[in-house]
Amino acid sequence: MSTATTRAPEGRYGRSSDERADRTLKIVGAVLGGVLLVVIGWFGYHYVGQNKISAEVIGFEIGENAVQVHLEVRKDADATGYCTLRSQAEDGGEVGRADFRFGGDETRIDKVVTLRTKARGTSAELLGCHAE
Repeated sequence: MSTATTRAPEGRYGRSSDERADRTLKIVGAVLGGVLLVVIGWFGYHYVGQNKISAEVIGFEIGENAVQVHLEVRKDADATGYCTLRSQAEDGGEVGRADFRFGGDETRIDKVVTLRTKARGTSAELLGCHAE
């Protein structure tokens, strides 16, 4: 005795709706993936490629009304700009903020700057650097 199949013969009635849905999902996924790659590339270019000045805080010394900050700045030779530093008190309140300008032909500047505070600061934080 043989069993009868309930499947339609292949190719007789066109593609099934599942195959059409799969194809649509693949196209939508490819388009969204491409858009995501373009967005990541755009942000990467503007964050890394266009940033002419970067810096980091190497260390700091706390005083009663000032914080001495050892700042290392890396920049393009022709770039001028500024870096913003801030200091916070133990309770988290901001006690000092200042911009420090950099220029010249050097590509690496290693400098100790003084951030004046209105009370005793417990930290020194680099908020960011911007080219002019």
